[in-house]
Parts: sequence; C-alpha cells; structure tokens
Amino acid sequence: MNNSFLKKNNKVYISSGKFKGRKISFNNCDHLRPTINRIRETLFSWLSKYIKNAKCLDCFAGSGALGIEAVSHYAESSTLLEIEKKTFLNLKKNIKQLKISNIKIIHTNTFYWLKKTGKPYDIIFIDPPYYQGLVNKTINLLINKKWIKKNSLIYIEQEKKEPLTTPKNWNLYKYKTTNQIQYYLYIVDS
Repeated sequence: MNNSFLKKNNKVYISSGKFKGRKISFNNCDHLRPTINRIRETLFSWLSKYIKNAKCLDCFAGSGALGIEAVSHYAESSTLLEIEKKTFLNLKKNIKQLKISNIKIIHTNTFYWLKKTGKPYDIIFIDPPYYQGLVNKTINLLINKKWIKKNSLIYIEQEKKEPLTTPKNWNLYKYKTTNQIQYYLYIVDS
C-alpha cells in the first residue's frame, strides 16, 4: 500500500496481531502520513520478541497506526501524543470503535509533554512530520528527561538523507531504507 492510496482513501488497516484487518480511518486529516503497511510489518517483525507486555510511547501519533499496532501485538499499553485537535478527536473515535482500553491519547505538543520528567518506556516510536528537524530534538528530550532506560527500544522513521545523531549507548539493531525514507530500530545499552 503506498501513501497515495492512503491519501485517497484516508484509512489504513492493522497488519497483524489481535486487531489484524481492522480499519483506522482518518477522514478530514489529509496532512497525515501513516507508516505504510510494509514498513509496519517489518517493524513489528523486528519487535516480535520485545513487544509483549511492553509500555509504548508514540511521540507523534498521527493516525495512531504504530500505537494501535503495538497493542494489537500484545503490548501492555500505548501512550499516543498528538498536537492537532482534529487528529486527536479522530484518534479517540478510532480507539473507541476498536474497543481498545489500553491506549491513552494525550492532546499535547510533544516537546512540552517530554519536558516533564517521566517514567521510562520500553518502546518509543519517533515518526514526526518530515522536513522539520524534529527527530534530534525529540531524542535530546527523551534522554535529558529520563524517558528511556537500559534496553528501551527506539524506532525512528525519517526522510531519506536526513542526518541522524544518536547517543553512543544506542546500538543500531535494525535499519532499512526505501526510495523516500529511512527507518531504524535502536536498543539502549545503558
């Protein structure tokens, strides 16, 4: 499924797990760029031995596909951060229709929310809007405010050829690239 198909139909399907085949709609949210099925399938294959009972954080929720896919794969919970009000309300509607109780959706600016000190997450998804330089800023806040711990997994998706700076204790576990994007999975060493 390519992004032009997504834009036209404004929906994605959960690719696997207990909600496999269920639809996430995002009508009136044309600015969204959900992670495509092929990439989500690859990502959750990478995460297969880590996802069960994990506490997940999706820093830029958008359609909610990553956070919903995580609970579909038996993550304990997902926290979804979303700044756009219309998108936030759409997320709430989708979660209600899917009858998912272990997802928390927060209407907030990710950077304000990450500035508070919180409890570390097991898996963190960083897939912000492209061409705004948001990945490195997010990484800095996650580190400085103790949102990560030893063995946390960090997924990063960004536009191709965008420079990425990660801490020395983040070990690259998996990496792939397409014509337009690059995506990584890191494991935090200490």
